[in-house]
Amino acid sequence: MAGLPLPLPRGAGRAVLAGRALLAALRPCPRRGCGEAAALRAMGFSQEQARRLQGLQPRLGPERREAVAAQLLLLGLSAEAALALLEQSPALLRLPTEQLRERAEELRRLGLDGGRLERALSRCPQLFAVPRRRLAAAVRLLRERCLFTAEQLREVLGTCPAVLLEEPCSLHHHFQYAYFRMGVRQKEMVKARLFQMPFAELRNRHIFLERRGLYETPHKGQIQTNNPKLKDILQLSEKDFLASLACSTLEEYEVFKKLLAREEAEEGKEEEVDALYAEEDDDLDSERSKTAPE
Repeated sequence: MAGLPLPLPRGAGRAVLAGRALLAALRPCPRRGCGEAAALRAMGFSQEQARRLQGLQPRLGPERREAVAAQLLLLGLSAEAALALLEQSPALLRLPTEQLRERAEELRRLGLDGGRLERALSRCPQLFAVPRRRLAAAVRLLRERCLFTAEQLREVLGTCPAVLLEEPCSLHHHFQYAYFRMGVRQKEMVKARLFQMPFAELRNRHIFLERRGLYETPHKGQIQTNNPKLKDILQLSEKDFLASLACSTLEEYEVFKKLLAREEAEEGKEEEVDALYAEEDDDLDSERSKTAPE
């Protein structure tokens, strides 16, 4: 019938009520004695949660804590998740609420919605503060140079959100090592959660297996199916990695890492000397060209 309000979709009623409660909590309370704790309680925080939240960044005014807490709730985080995030990174209380909202929208556009967004932010709260250009550069590299599909990118960001904080050159080097040196393709990288392990440890484990004859470097364009799975190399604890894959002891592995670090240091010195000689040769060539007879 004309003039009658349309029914709200399922679940929308609760969202509207929650939004109204948050807005009401942020308005100044005309009644005497209605302070910050009461406002936080009205948002859905328990008395204990409100007490913990009030203890964060005590130099900030209560309005600031209330505004940031309300924004995190509006982004879809539960009261406990919002509190845990702020306890982990109290500096978020100093960020403009508009920046929090815009950054969450950017992450949603990348596929981090619902529970994925909450997990990503709890694992990596620095995502709220990292420059937007850094985010865009990391995403562009993963899509255009590493050739992850949109679904693979969504999975990478959901399980390893810290990749968005990486310098593009470091991120690309990490990918290239797994792709060319280890012969692993994108699908297996995503499944194994490649970027969760620091590059240095990935390289240590791979070279250790290789030198023990347990990992064969593939020829260009080929994949060695008898090599250990990347997932096992990455996700096993060091103890289990040594026992079940490397068939070695912790003492042997520690000695190997020290020797490998020494090799890298010596290679670095040789590269510096080569670069120095190359500069001297360039200088000599330049001097010869100046003194050459006309």
